[in-house]
Amino acid sequence: MALWIEAESVELRPNATEDDLQAVIRAVYRQVLGNAHVFENQRLTSAESQLRNGDITVAGFVRAVAQSELYRSLFFETSSPYRFIELNFKHLLGRAPQDQAEISAHVQIYNTQGYEAEINSYIDSDEYVKSFGENIVPSARSNRTQAGVKNVGFNRTFALMRGFAASDLGKSAKLISDIGGNLATKIVAPSGGSGAVSNTGKRFRIAVSKVSFGSRVTQSTATFEVGYSQLSQRIQNIQKTGGKILSITEVA
Repeated sequence: MALWIEAESVELRPNATEDDLQAVIRAVYRQVLGNAHVFENQRLTSAESQLRNGDITVAGFVRAVAQSELYRSLFFETSSPYRFIELNFKHLLGRAPQDQAEISAHVQIYNTQGYEAEINSYIDSDEYVKSFGENIVPSARSNRTQAGVKNVGFNRTFALMRGFAASDLGKSAKLISDIGGNLATKIVAPSGGSGAVSNTGKRFRIAVSKVSFGSRVTQSTATFEVGYSQLSQRIQNIQKTGGKILSITEVA
């Protein structure tokens, strides 16, 4: 089984050489753009010059990349809302979202304040400042614990980081089922490797409260049985109609 190795911190220090600066710029592009290849004509040359001149910090450069049309086209315009927010956590805070409350808070920020405010909410957060400050490039965090972060976050971050380096452009959220159902995230071998686990043939039972079946019909509780391929979409539909997921269990 492949192991996820936490990335070393990359920091822009005083009196950095041009080589040092380029190493920081490459690290920011790699982290914020999820290992996507950046062509020369896609580079943010103005923001790079501002960083070189000391007009912005590394955090400012991270903000510029995350608010760029390139980031928007890669991860916002082509992804589901949950996947977009999931990737914002990964790219900007180096971890996975902890629970549905975090996801909902960021959905609210985007819906009421817009795209730039959603990006700013990560970089301006106390968590970002404490973890990376102004001059450290964000990176994956696993065993770096901090107050208020639940233990389940380790498994979710592990699952989000390992094995998905080339799949950040995917449309579907990786953790929506676990987070939506408040389930522990299992650590499994990467797909195609030794001991790989497939869920495609499994079925799941979802128990829900306050289920709406239209403007005139609302039930206090209900259960749905769905295949793995329909699980993510059914969870999204339940949440859109105001339902609360009580449990998700695998059907024997």
